[in-house]
Amino acid sequence: MDAALEARASDPGSAEHAQLLSNARHAVRSALRVIDVDVHRRGPTASHVSAAQMHVNSARTLWWKTLPPEDLAPHLPDLFAIIKQHLPANDTRRIAAEDVARNMQQAQLASHAAQAADGRRHRWIGARASGHATPSSEAMSTVLDAVDAAREASMKEKLRAANFARLVRWVTALLFGLAIAIAVLGAIWKSAVPLCFTLANGSRQEFGVVCPSRSVSLPSGASAGQMAGRTASPGDYVIVEIAGMTAACIAAAAALRKVRGTSTAFGIPVALALLKLPTGAIVAVLGIILLRGEFIPGLSALDTSGQIIAWAVVLGYSQELFTNFVDRQGREVLDGVHGTADPKAAREIANAEATATASAPLPVPVPSGDGEGRPANTKN
Repeated sequence: MDAALEARASDPGSAEHAQLLSNARHAVRSALRVIDVDVHRRGPTASHVSAAQMHVNSARTLWWKTLPPEDLAPHLPDLFAIIKQHLPANDTRRIAAEDVARNMQQAQLASHAAQAADGRRHRWIGARASGHATPSSEAMSTVLDAVDAAREASMKEKLRAANFARLVRWVTALLFGLAIAIAVLGAIWKSAVPLCFTLANGSRQEFGVVCPSRSVSLPSGASAGQMAGRTASPGDYVIVEIAGMTAACIAAAAALRKVRGTSTAFGIPVALALLKLPTGAIVAVLGIILLRGEFIPGLSALDTSGQIIAWAVVLGYSQELFTNFVDRQGREVLDGVHGTADPKAAREIANAEATATASAPLPVPVPSGDGEGRPANTKN
């Protein structure tokens, strides 16, 4: 970008263009300062990369505005691809850019018709002579305005992704803190809400009270509630949470099969994977408490410590029922950053399209209302 600006500065054409080039060089210097590793000792973060990209986009737009239409025409495929990718089909600025593309397509067809009438075989010579393939300055201003709007929409999607990742990290930290607090409080007041089951009428009469860490017989005349409080160990909550978090780790590893990877610097997949760990620990504790309170009718008390830990593993893995909604939202946010403004349109490769230029009558991509681009002169 800096080299292109220096080359254009040798012949700006007008004082207005010289000022635009000066502002573009300032934007490039601002981008370099934002991502300077010497300034940011810990390395550029996602916000630094986004800010630098904003400055580079601003410099590129200012540079485009200084180019004559014939020099700007080769950049049209990239411009139309940006517009189609980030602006919805009903956006007025995209509609105006599509009108420009259609006008260029009609001019190209007229040029081809004139060449056929004259019997010329080398069509590129006629296209250059006719000049119909080069858009007007007003048309290019319309396209550049639409590109600015598309980049603004893209930046909003990136800010949305950054806010989503920040929110997930905060919630994960709070859940980790809550899990630690539950384990500490359960160790201090182990008899308040013990994770133990009484088996006075159970299938195994040799055990009267079963806890995650140990089991004891129920003496004759002893109260089941008192024995549960005495039998409970300070490490019961820790055991259940570790079992639930281990199962959540397995669920997070299994969820990697759905991750496509991302080119963004926001780390949303990592944040979503970390969210599963404290969620699994807390869900395991709450599930054991619900089982102890006979929340599920017909489910008998757990007979052994192994059964309690096994249920903690199952409950820890079941956190997928809750975090799946967050995973789905994260995928939608990433798709918004990567992909098209039309939800049903597949992501397309921009360099596969071509447009009419001053030197060659290439087909002009005309974005349709459903987000699909159809080049001119294409026979079905």
